[in-house]
Amino acid sequence: MHHLLCYDYSDDYLERREQFRAEHLKLAWAAVERGELLLAGAVGEPVDSAILVFTIETPAAAEAFAKADPYVLNGLVKHWAVRKWHTVVGELASNPIR
Repeated sequence: MHHLLCYDYSDDYLERREQFRAEHLKLAWAAVERGELLLAGAVGEPVDSAILVFTIETPAAAEAFAKADPYVLNGLVKHWAVRKWHTVVGELASNPIR
């Protein structure tokens, strides 16, 4: 099953992220190593949001990630939400339909 963690960044995100980026990436790679996080990255040009794709049964791990993320804790993320993603097409789809 997939869940999306969606971030809306603050207007000054790009100016402020460097001081928190190493800690943020450490948290993300730890989630990858636990088999929870599949993909993550910034969205937009200029960057104004991010999407993190989790392969988890419940939203708990994605919510815990956001609550521990230095980007969230330091105000670089002005809003975040976890949404269940009903994947039906592709090699990694949770519920393939042909």
